[in-house]
Amino acid sequence: MTTLARLRQAMHDPALPQAVHGTTGAGYRGDWDVTSNSAPQPDMALTPAAVLIAVTDEAEPQLLLTRRTTTMRRHPGQVAFPGGRIDPGDADAVAAALREAEEEVALARGDVEVLGTLDPYETGTGFSIAPVVGIVPPGLLFTPQAREVAEVFHVPFAHAIDPANHELRQGEWQGQARRYYVIRHDRHEIWGATAGIIVNLSRRLP
Repeated sequence: MTTLARLRQAMHDPALPQAVHGTTGAGYRGDWDVTSNSAPQPDMALTPAAVLIAVTDEAEPQLLLTRRTTTMRRHPGQVAFPGGRIDPGDADAVAAALREAEEEVALARGDVEVLGTLDPYETGTGFSIAPVVGIVPPGLLFTPQAREVAEVFHVPFAHAIDPANHELRQGEWQGQARRYYVIRHDRHEIWGATAGIIVNLSRRLP
C-alpha cells in the first residue's frame, strides 16, 4: 500500500483507532499528554484554531510547511502548518484552514482535496487546534504572506511520519519541566504542536 493510500484509508475509515500516546496509553490530545505531571487549568479557555496538513499527490509525497517570521508575536521563527484562529465568519474548521492557507501562502482552496480532520490538539499556549488533512497537486507555486511567513518548504511525508524520526525532548517552560516532540530534516527542526500533530497523524495510519 502506498503512503497516500494509507493516508486516505486512515482518514476515511472510522473503524481505525485514534492516535494513542505510546507511553501512557491515554488518548494523545495535545501538549498535556506528553508531560505526565502537567494538565490544563480547569478554567482555561482554549481558542479554536485550525491548520492544514497538505500532502502532495506524487510518488514520493511531500508535506507542506512554513517558517514563521521572527517578528510574529506568537511562536516567532518556528516551523508551522498554514493555519490560525477560527474566525466567526468561517463555516467550520475546514473553511478556516483553507482560508488561512490561501492567505498565508496563496494556496487556492480549489486545489485542496480535503480528506477530513484529526482530533483537536490542545496546546499549552491556550489553543484547541483542528488539523485538517488534504491532498494537493505537486509543483504548485506559493507566495508567502510577508508579514507572517518567512519561508514555504516541503519535507518528505514518509520522513515526517516515520516514528524513528520522532525525538522526545525535555525542556523548561513557565517554570515547569515539559516534554515535546522534535522532527528534524535537513536544516529544519519541527517541534512543539506541529511535531505533535504529525506524531498523532502517524499513529493513525494503518
